[in-house]
Amino acid sequence: MTTKVFSTDCRDCQRLADFLDQTRATYPTYFCKPVPAFGVSKPKLFVVGLAPGMHGANRTGRPFTGDTAGELLYSSLHAFGFASQPTTVKPDGSADTRLTLINCRISNAVKCLPPQNKPTPQEMRTCNQYLAQEIAVLPTTTAVLALGSIAHDAVLMAVGMKKSVAKFGHAAQHVLPNGAVLFNSYHCSRYNTNTRRLTEETFHDVFRLVQAHIK
Repeated sequence: MTTKVFSTDCRDCQRLADFLDQTRATYPTYFCKPVPAFGVSKPKLFVVGLAPGMHGANRTGRPFTGDTAGELLYSSLHAFGFASQPTTVKPDGSADTRLTLINCRISNAVKCLPPQNKPTPQEMRTCNQYLAQEIAVLPTTTAVLALGSIAHDAVLMAVGMKKSVAKFGHAAQHVLPNGAVLFNSYHCSRYNTNTRRLTEETFHDVFRLVQAHIK
């Protein structure tokens, strides 16, 4: 079977493609396409989120850029030496092109903005081929950080692991078939931070585990 290469013109999931069309009509200046990964090609840390946010990556075209989740993620990446600066956008709200990642790459389980931030199981399966390709070329020493249980499940699907052998849990660690280690964290969403399910300190606890692993 021919391997399909990721493209920002992808329309394989009709519901998502239609929703992007509707969103583009409402916000004509937004990116409103499948969002590509961001960062270095051979990272020490590979971060996997759920999907682009309406006014974050869907607006700017860069993962976790321009929304609350991104503020905590990038400030944490900067604090642990994985990002050149803690902020992601310019005063006008556009992606700050001065920001670079250091030994790090960020992607999403689903590349398109889903309605209500909830991709369907079929959409997850359809898009998983791209995540599988991204993971397949990672160095075996790379730490994979899944933000939330859906991203965790997507990583397992991408490497052919059953959920039953690697259950999601904040700060949990799982060895992948190629020897790389998967780290779990609650997603850095506004809901999780507002409810204090995730705090900066508990998020940094996971980064400390990652940092200890890759040294």
